[in-house]
Amino acid sequence: MKTHRQLFFTGLMVAGLFGGSSFAAPKKPFVKEGIWRGVFTLSESQVPFNFELKGKDPEHATFSLINGSRRDHFHVERLGNDSLFIKMNTYDAALVAHIESDGKISGEYRSLVPNFRGNALPFTAEYGQEYRFAKPGTEAAPSFDISGKWDLKIYSKEPTPNRIGLLKQNGNKLTGVVMSVVGDSRELEGTVHGNEFELSGFTGPSPIYIKGTINDDKSLTGEISLGIYNNIKFDGEKNAAAELPDPYKLTYLKEGYKKLDFTLPDLQGHNVSLSDEKYKGKVVIVEIIGTWCPNCTDQTSFLSPWFNKNKDRGVEAIAIGFEQKDDLEYAKYTLGKLKEKYNIQYDILFGGIADKKVASEKLPALNRMMAFPTTIIIDRKGEVRQIHTGYTGEVTGQYYQDYVAKWNRDLDDLIAEK
Repeated sequence: MKTHRQLFFTGLMVAGLFGGSSFAAPKKPFVKEGIWRGVFTLSESQVPFNFELKGKDPEHATFSLINGSRRDHFHVERLGNDSLFIKMNTYDAALVAHIESDGKISGEYRSLVPNFRGNALPFTAEYGQEYRFAKPGTEAAPSFDISGKWDLKIYSKEPTPNRIGLLKQNGNKLTGVVMSVVGDSRELEGTVHGNEFELSGFTGPSPIYIKGTINDDKSLTGEISLGIYNNIKFDGEKNAAAELPDPYKLTYLKEGYKKLDFTLPDLQGHNVSLSDEKYKGKVVIVEIIGTWCPNCTDQTSFLSPWFNKNKDRGVEAIAIGFEQKDDLEYAKYTLGKLKEKYNIQYDILFGGIADKKVASEKLPALNRMMAFPTTIIIDRKGEVRQIHTGYTGEVTGQYYQDYVAKWNRDLDDLIAEK
């Protein structure tokens, strides 16, 4: 489905975002290969991100976002003479940018969801700058080393479970991840300067920015910014024993239920149900996801290769996607991109609009839909044996390793059952 992208491009050209460049004009040299430093303007904050461009021309170019040890790769398209379009893979958003006469890049991060009036994030980027927040040699010496596990108390209008911060500091350089009951922040990168610290992350979805102070008693005070308006304050105490609520106990079947039941369309519009012959007598994994959700795509990047390796052992899988438009044609596009990128060989169904209340209505056996993703494992008798809320990726270290070990052990046991 390309219609909404074509309309998007046309609108940009008419609006003059790219300086009125002409498709007929001679092509200027492509942007320089190498490391760049970009900066988003997020409310009153400047949120940096780093990326690498490889390729002499857009037909062979790769745009790679850098966050600590993590790399996310994207395709580059040239628009007209001096403009770029970088689609954020399975996320229906893009960086649209103009190549300035001095070689710098300026543009916006924009949603591509049809009829969605999201707020664009402006950014600029400069070639050859590898630092994140402060040029080497300009940082103040760190007052403390904040490496370790942090119990982060969140201040919100609604009761919110604490989060866990896993931080690693080496001199001024700081990396880490923040975990919550719904998943993790992906790898963040930043710096400690004096008694202050900053972290940022941009992997395709909206950028994350964390800024805080290290207090005299070595506690933390700060704020987490997710996108433009989602800002939450926190206090942090170092606590090696801090843990999140058990992800296997947050979502469960209502009293009186043993099975999950739904009938939803696949990407061809055919209704699919767990009572279909294909699933009888097999272990079935149901993942509830959305292509807009970074933890969902991370979970899919784990499940898809596992399934492809184990699908002949009497196991099936179903992904139920809740998307940013309640429209099957749109879902064919977004979920189709997900299927292609991750080589998904199991059924993908469309659940409706991306809303936890809607998901709860479509899956009435669950106590509630708490997080995207949620993974449900069903035994050969069709009974639900396990529900896991959220997903923690490789950056969480031992948490991820424990999840994978339990996953393989539990699936082996269920597959072995008669």
